[in-house]
Amino acid sequence: MSSLLTYAYLPFKSPYPTHPRRTLTLTSAISSPEKRARRKKKTKQPSEDSFVAVTAVSAGEKALRLTFMEELMERARSADTAGVSEVLYDMVAAGLSPGPRSFHGLIVSHVLKGDHEGAMHSLRRELSAGLCPLHETFVALIRLFGSKGYSTKGLEILAAMEKLNFDIRKAWLVLVEELVRHNHLADANMVFLKGAKGGLRATNDLYDLLIEEDCKVGDHSNALTIAYEMEAVGRMATTYHFNCLLSVQATCGIPEIAFATFENMEYGEDYMKPDTETYNWVIQAYTRAESYDRVQDVAELLGMMVEDHKRIQPNVKTYALLVECLTKYCVVREAIRHFRALKNFEGGTKVLHNEGNFGDPLSLYLRALCREGRIVELLEALEAMAKDNQPIPPRAMILSRKYRTLVSTWIEPLQEEAELGYEIDYIARYIAEGGVTGDRKRWVPRRGKTPLDPDAIGFIYSHPMETSFKQRCLEDWKMYHRKLLKTFRNEGLAALGEASESDYIRVEERLKKIIKGPDQNALKPKAASKMLVSELKEELEAQALPTDGTRNVLYQRVQKARRINRSRGRPLWVPPVEEEEEEVDEELDELISRIKLHEGDTEFWKRRFLGEDLNIGPGKPMGKENLELSDLLDDADVGEDTAKEVEDDDADEEEEEVEVTESQVGDRVKDKEVEAAKPLQMIGVQLLKDSDQTTPATRKSRRNLSRASMEDSDDDDWFPLDIHEALKEMRERKIFDVSDMYTIADVWGWIWEKELKNKPPLRWSQEWEVELAIKVMQKVIELGGTPTIGDCAMILRAAIRAPLPSAFLKILQTTHKLGYIFGSPLYNEIIILCLDLGELDAAIAIVADMETSGIAVPDETLDRVISARQIATTDDSSSQQ
Repeated sequence: MSSLLTYAYLPFKSPYPTHPRRTLTLTSAISSPEKRARRKKKTKQPSEDSFVAVTAVSAGEKALRLTFMEELMERARSADTAGVSEVLYDMVAAGLSPGPRSFHGLIVSHVLKGDHEGAMHSLRRELSAGLCPLHETFVALIRLFGSKGYSTKGLEILAAMEKLNFDIRKAWLVLVEELVRHNHLADANMVFLKGAKGGLRATNDLYDLLIEEDCKVGDHSNALTIAYEMEAVGRMATTYHFNCLLSVQATCGIPEIAFATFENMEYGEDYMKPDTETYNWVIQAYTRAESYDRVQDVAELLGMMVEDHKRIQPNVKTYALLVECLTKYCVVREAIRHFRALKNFEGGTKVLHNEGNFGDPLSLYLRALCREGRIVELLEALEAMAKDNQPIPPRAMILSRKYRTLVSTWIEPLQEEAELGYEIDYIARYIAEGGVTGDRKRWVPRRGKTPLDPDAIGFIYSHPMETSFKQRCLEDWKMYHRKLLKTFRNEGLAALGEASESDYIRVEERLKKIIKGPDQNALKPKAASKMLVSELKEELEAQALPTDGTRNVLYQRVQKARRINRSRGRPLWVPPVEEEEEEVDEELDELISRIKLHEGDTEFWKRRFLGEDLNIGPGKPMGKENLELSDLLDDADVGEDTAKEVEDDDADEEEEEVEVTESQVGDRVKDKEVEAAKPLQMIGVQLLKDSDQTTPATRKSRRNLSRASMEDSDDDDWFPLDIHEALKEMRERKIFDVSDMYTIADVWGWIWEKELKNKPPLRWSQEWEVELAIKVMQKVIELGGTPTIGDCAMILRAAIRAPLPSAFLKILQTTHKLGYIFGSPLYNEIIILCLDLGELDAAIAIVADMETSGIAVPDETLDRVISARQIATTDDSSSQQ
């Protein structure tokens, strides 16, 4: 390429193309001094005949050259280099010298063909002919070098253009764009920065293109340098450029960097304000950071986004990231709220799945719902996946230690293997799972004695606490009535409408009893040192352990069994307790149903804030109410603390009390999670709660707090103790305005939220549990999952406990379609149960399905079915007579 710089540009004055030899002769003639006066004289008085002759020759040459140029350009456009060369030879043969445009066509044909060596050879040929290439010729060559990634050769062409006094800005832009378009980003950055330092200014599109492409590959340094160059020439970075930088900062693992950029945008000019994509990147940075708990940071971002709701609204990615974050940090209740909004977007579950990346958030969400016993929400999620054609991921179908999947792990008993009706060959199963080759999944301990649960992978700190569907229904039932009791005490007798003082007392006692729940002491195992021999044998027999030996032997055996269960994370055995049927008082239930919660009803709270719709009836003082209510809730949670027993052996007492305290801590943690997962309250209500809901642990601390509040009564933030007087004070002092009263459901259009919050939860029943289990199993199969035989057996066992004969056949048919077969004792139990319940048709249908599936039916079972059929036929005939 150095040959390009040796050829100087020759500015010929003649407008017509001339032959090199003629040019040389003409030049030598002009340089002779003796003929100069004569030549000037001739030029002043030209001959008319010679002028006509020159005009005729030039016109004919023009027409001929035009013909050749049309043919040459046609072949150049078709990348026919051989054809272009032939046209050039024909021009020379016709006495025409090829000009710069002719060589331009030759070089363009090589460029279109992608032959950079041929293009350079043609350029050298043009220069050797004493011609100066056109600007378009250099641009075509630079386009070729950019597409090939030859940035050095492109720079050499730019240097040659600059020496020939061409404007190189357009060529520089073309070179950078071609390098970027053909994935030579490092070379593009180098060429761009050299040009920028040389004083060249890029277009706005090129600045945007380079910053975006650099950020896509994670080159934050070059993207930031280009942004500085852009601002140096007078174009300020906008929201789009900051979002590009955030896309890199969000994946570096240090969310503080992304948040610093976010703050610059938040407090900057209008053209750089954060938008929905900005919030998405910062939420992603916090969600996928592997440091300490980030839920609070995400909650603060969420609050800022809600406050700016008039300008910003969430999209499908926002909801997917929020569900991912809240699920990984086990804030499941809030994750459910955002998932309900996510499923309204088409393909929302696909976005949440994200092809299984980043811990497979969809699977984590499904597993979290399953482990916390939220089966109604699990079924909603499966239906949303079916609508989006999203198959169930393998991660969601992970097996528990008892060989059960999310289809049945929420059915009590939780930590037991299903009864299949036959003996399990554990050695064969161990070998089939890869125990001999070492491929079998191992359950090894991690910190302390906590077993390594594969289901915990993906949850950042701890997996959700395992809760059965029955326990979840009971907790939701208690929580709903806690809200009712608080509302009832705040509003007083007016909440019941036309009712008496005795009705008020009855409703209050009823709500207290529901919140307290069953007696917790009945679920505590008795100290082994105080158990009788019969009780020791009963506990050992229930766990399939030997019952022979003296009392001391039985005592040691029970203690060892409890230590083993405790080390393996199993619940301790307790004697079965018959649940007392609760008396139904329809009149009392009707009175309770009159209490309205008004959760999420913003219009109601606006009217209440303005002093409208105030119907305050007789009630107890607020301070005493809150104290009694907090004491009641504490009694419901930690009632076992006061029921400790003193054992003869101090070591045994300590070991047995560990299990109780662990359950208490678990209950407290659940309550804390429930409180933390409560939806964001309206600002005005929250202000009042800050001053009203501070509940000290003891009466002494309460007295100290009241004394401190009396000392600070002169402060400007003082409010009356009565909530309605406090609202009136806020209105008069204009501390708060009703226009600021809104919830996330109001500003983001969650129209379903209000109804769901105020809807009373359904009470658990075995029949409802079986119906949900069958629906979940069928939906999992529809989505491509495969339940285990243990899942089918657990659902069948739940139907037997109900009993629900109408579900037997459906469960068995699904089991047989999956290729599973139970043992004969289980089939006999089902058929005999149907006969005992008088469900003859169900028993016959089960026998028919067994024969269709190729399962042998014992003769005794057939005889019982046939005899029952004959008896039924005889009874029908006698009744007709």
